[in-house]
Amino acid sequence: METFHVTADADVLQNRAARLIEEGRFGAARPILAAAQALAPPSSELTLIAARLAVGTGSDEQAMQTLDRGIAHEPTHAGLRMCRADVRQRAGDLDGAARDAAEAVIANPGDPQAKAILGAAMLDLGRMADAVACLTEAVTAVPADSDYRQALSSALEKSGDPDAALAVLTEGVALCPASVAIRNAGILVCIRRRDFHQAVRLAEQARSVGIADACTFGMKGHALSSLGQHDQAAIAYHDALKLGPEDPYVRHLVMSSGLMADSKRAPEGYVRTVFDGYADRFENHLISLRYNIPSAIRTLLQAHPKIVASLTVGPVLDLGCGTGMVALAIGDLPVGPFTGVDLSPRMLAHARVKRLYAELREADIVTDLAAHQDRWPLIVAADVLCYFGALEELLEQVHKRLQPGGWFVFSVEELLPDHDGVVPGNGGWALQRQGRYAHAEHYIYEAVCSAGFRVLRLDRPIVRQEAGADVPGLLLAIERARHDG
Repeated sequence: METFHVTADADVLQNRAARLIEEGRFGAARPILAAAQALAPPSSELTLIAARLAVGTGSDEQAMQTLDRGIAHEPTHAGLRMCRADVRQRAGDLDGAARDAAEAVIANPGDPQAKAILGAAMLDLGRMADAVACLTEAVTAVPADSDYRQALSSALEKSGDPDAALAVLTEGVALCPASVAIRNAGILVCIRRRDFHQAVRLAEQARSVGIADACTFGMKGHALSSLGQHDQAAIAYHDALKLGPEDPYVRHLVMSSGLMADSKRAPEGYVRTVFDGYADRFENHLISLRYNIPSAIRTLLQAHPKIVASLTVGPVLDLGCGTGMVALAIGDLPVGPFTGVDLSPRMLAHARVKRLYAELREADIVTDLAAHQDRWPLIVAADVLCYFGALEELLEQVHKRLQPGGWFVFSVEELLPDHDGVVPGNGGWALQRQGRYAHAEHYIYEAVCSAGFRVLRLDRPIVRQEAGADVPGLLLAIERARHDG
């Protein structure tokens, strides 16, 4: 009888600790779990609760040690295997996570959670067919689970079937109408496939039934902006700001939505304000977006005839130098010395710390080109012309400042048609969200040739990722004719 009462008390404590961990009350759970462990013999259930407590408090190494011991005693316990798969996945051990997830499925083939975890592991490993198969079984078993549906949609999209990915989420909205996560995932899929009309429709449906958050309105603004409906986009961004007033990204969207769609360039005051506020987190943010332009410029410059001949190219003018990422990327090549020009004093302060520039000038790049009579053998502009719609004036000034035979290397974001084949803007360039412009390839060629350049090379790098999708770009090396000037 005494043993019965002790065991019952331990069970109560164990269940109480588990509930507190689920609620995120880890400090309160710790002494209760310790009391349960003192009253009851070791068990897989206590091991699992202890591991979840360690995970919740950020002690993944302790969680792994706890799970290793538990699995050594009970290798076929599905719960322990699933928990260790999660810990391994966060630690970057994708193969180990997949092995544990597979063992969990073997131990309990009918458990949809085990199938979902294995599917997620396959997704991380790039095994899309296996991921789709596992996640389809999980969704079939529990159709109303929003996490399973979002994972399956992601697997389908990455396997090249965005229509099926959207269908999974659309069905999920019908089954889980109160899930803002499923609705937002559906809007995001539409944006990535450039189906902006459908993205707006889904966002408006979410708003009409009261299932919308700041992200919903932000994505609606993105879609409207991509359709050239900038006034409506501004309203959506302001709605997003009401729901997320402390979000700096939403504040930036609101600021950029005030630009005029037919303006030929972003105003100087806007650009300066944006980048002064962005300077301290600029590089880390771009790295997180897989920003690729500085390294793409480095690759292109390696084909410069002088560099191929091991000769130095310089001096170099870096337009819109920002924090100095281009100078850092190409600094090991025989190029330089560098002069950098940027509107933002805070960005220039970060560039100055790198000690890569012989001179740094705070100025608008067109104004600076017109004000100085120096001629340069190499001018670079990384991700700067996206703040200009019309490029003719800038190209005219660059042409004046290049030596005959000099190179101008620059990037733009490519203007593409939407899902319905419609090209926004004037067909040559269009204002996008965040106050950036995209340019059509034919317009770039026409503007470059009209300014007296010839195109030496055109690459198609991915500029960065936005909304989980690649942003296509154009990277050009153009030359001022050697007999010119």
